[in-house]
Amino acid sequence: MTSPLRDRGAAAVEFALVVPILLTLVIGIIEFGRAYNIQTTLSNAARDGVRVMALQNDVTAAKSAVIFAASGLDIPDSQITVDPINCAPEDSTPTATVTVNYPFELLSGFLPLDDFTLTGSGSMRCNG
Repeated sequence: MTSPLRDRGAAAVEFALVVPILLTLVIGIIEFGRAYNIQTTLSNAARDGVRVMALQNDVTAAKSAVIFAASGLDIPDSQITVDPINCAPEDSTPTATVTVNYPFELLSGFLPLDDFTLTGSGSMRCNG
């Protein structure tokens, strides 16, 4: 039989080798899940804003709808683009589009990724 003293500390060495990989995986899952959640919120907010624009033809109300729909993200008016400004039936553009940009910053700073911009957009035919 082998002596148990020879295996002493092997688990600690294996744990030290595996922990960085596990931490990288867990932090990556958290960051990806957060980015996916924000992307979904932006897409839904843009959809709500374009619905208001297409039906009410009011840019201010459309931007307010976007801000209300994404209330947890603190999106300024400058990050919301509404095109066209006038969604009247005589316009040559029959489709309204709302685009929302949001600068995504990584929480951990552990992953070798730069910050990037997430974009949500929605389109709808003018006047319903």
